[in-house]
Amino acid sequence: MHGLHHSLSTLPSFAKAANKTAKKSTFASCKTLRIRAMRAVVQRVNSASVEVDGNMVSEIGPGLLVLVALHESDTDSDADYICRKVLNMRLFTNESTGRGWDQNVMQRNYEVLLVSQFTLYGVLKGNKPDFHVAMPPQKAKPFYESLVDKFRKSYRPDGIKG
Repeated sequence: MHGLHHSLSTLPSFAKAANKTAKKSTFASCKTLRIRAMRAVVQRVNSASVEVDGNMVSEIGPGLLVLVALHESDTDSDADYICRKVLNMRLFTNESTGRGWDQNVMQRNYEVLLVSQFTLYGVLKGNKPDFHVAMPPQKAKPFYESLVDKFRKSYRPDGIKG
């Protein structure tokens, strides 16, 4: 909300008057619009890996790296949605036609690396991060594991790493 206010307040003076009403309605909608669901950051990769304490935990070749943040109110339907969307995103070029943004990870027979990343739900409270809306660890671990299983059942087990 602060970024939106800043960008509106930097408009030239003639535009400020015209946007005075829009600013009020924009802020009203920002206050009521609270997205409370699983978040995923998806990146195409030639290869990706996860290391913990210097030990390789998981790795993939070409495909998608997906950072997944679980919200405290997430349900199985949120997991189904993320799984369906990630696997069906047309992010790759169709090599036979040359058409860009035409094929999904499954059509290319690529891999997916899922990484649990609760910090995507971090909110700054002053200068300190607050993660209170992220799913608590005791609930998040089994939920994340079920998400990985959903991906494996929806694609192919050896194509999903988590």
